[in-house]
Amino acid sequence: MTNVGIIGSGAIGAGIARLAVAAGHEVTIANSRGPESLTDLVDELGERARAGEVAEAASKGDIVVLAVPLSAYDALPVDALDGKIVLSTGNYYPSRDGRIEVLDSGAATTAEYERSLLPGAVIVKAFNNIVAHHIPSLARPAGAPDRSGLAVAGDDTGAKRAVWELVGTLGFEPVDAGRLAESWRFEPESGAYTAIYAADLETFGKDYLEDEGAPLPPERLRELLAASYRPDVAGRTV
Repeated sequence: MTNVGIIGSGAIGAGIARLAVAAGHEVTIANSRGPESLTDLVDELGERARAGEVAEAASKGDIVVLAVPLSAYDALPVDALDGKIVLSTGNYYPSRDGRIEVLDSGAATTAEYERSLLPGAVIVKAFNNIVAHHIPSLARPAGAPDRSGLAVAGDDTGAKRAVWELVGTLGFEPVDAGRLAESWRFEPESGAYTAIYAADLETFGKDYLEDEGAPLPPERLRELLAASYRPDVAGRTV
């Protein structure tokens, strides 16, 4: 059992929370609006979940899931995240986050930039290349023949192993995507981004929310990561 702190209660944060409690983990979830805004979600999640302030979710979590935009990082409790394993699910979208020169220039990946914003935290990247509603629909128990692979990147071996094990309990087969410097391989516009989990590419392209998702074998994910291409981040507008 792992204590999972989750900061961000949108579709990704709530989806991971549901899988975590189903796997027997304890969850403390928080958002910028305060614990009272999470009453319905916590009631749904049951006795293994509680709502808290952002700093509380950070301090209580053995692993802290960040499911917030880059533009919200300034408000994160840096001290409470010091020394914590942080599973970052985020991506860089200039239309939402504003232009960030170090990312536009390719001098850093999003994960490396996040590490600079949270210098005491140990960043591991996962769940950023799959759309939110595919997370619950594709989760499968260990050993299932249709279990999907999920990319995990990180520099710290121990932290990466901890996230690796958590991802496995949440219903996905972890796939080593290398170091944070290589995490561009599953960033937006790369060859290993969200469409790889689509059941129908045409439907996904028209309205991704209408696509139910399809299992992605771990071996296929490894191939896609190896063949991925570094996107033109400066040209990113979505």
